[in-house]
Amino acid sequence: MSMKKKVILISGLSGAGKTSVSNILEDLGYLCIDQFPSKLIKPLLDLIENDESAKYERVGITVPLMDLEDYFDVLDNLHIDSKLILLDADQRVLLNRYKFTRRIHPLLVGNVADTLEEAIGIEKEVIAKYEEKFEVIDTTNLGQSELRQIVESMISAESRDKFTISFESFGFKNGIASDADLVFDVRFLDNPFYFEELKHKTGNDKEVYDFVMSKERTKEYLNYLLSYLDYSFKMYTREGKRHLTVAVGCTGGQHRSASLVNYLYDHYKEQYNCLKKHRDIK
Repeated sequence: MSMKKKVILISGLSGAGKTSVSNILEDLGYLCIDQFPSKLIKPLLDLIENDESAKYERVGITVPLMDLEDYFDVLDNLHIDSKLILLDADQRVLLNRYKFTRRIHPLLVGNVADTLEEAIGIEKEVIAKYEEKFEVIDTTNLGQSELRQIVESMISAESRDKFTISFESFGFKNGIASDADLVFDVRFLDNPFYFEELKHKTGNDKEVYDFVMSKERTKEYLNYLLSYLDYSFKMYTREGKRHLTVAVGCTGGQHRSASLVNYLYDHYKEQYNCLKKHRDIK
């Protein structure tokens, strides 16, 4: 029997970043195939499974969301180690991406939808079927570096079985973090903004961090927060969830939320595969 090959399926909403993920996998040594026709799925996967050369040892396949079930049906009967990277994004962001690139949505080309909004809505309904069974990466607020970190953590041998947590700070005045699984509001903590020497600094600066973390209210809050997160992370891991985004918000996303995200990242980074992002610190 031939050695077990690795196939990563890249799917999700059109415009959510499938090409970016494919490029990341290519950088990691994967042979990537873009938008392969669904009618040729069986011959392709048979080739991958039976070819003895190293060429097909690790393969990434970009799959239209509407054809995903066809791939599942074939993969169930093959000796292939498969993984799914599923991508989603906010409808408003997808609309802007299409306007910026001036590309045409595949469902418009195929006459499945009459408008871009309708096309995105159809795919939103389809991806909802998979959200309970598979981990979905929301790329709404992800830059290329953050996306690369998440993808690498999902497929690397070292962290394949390790729970990944993204800690993100944000400011409520700029809108809530739409990609968050858990959101914590810390606007009740003492605010460094009202101190002139700290106003123009951020939670990445020691002076601000020390100010926030030294307050009794912060220490009391962290006792409750860490107990909650410890239990939640344990339960999410037990249920097989691979990635979780924890967002912490204050008014502007500069001081209190950034300080707590830095603390949480440092606190959990030895136990879990942790990432951090300060959305509103430029």
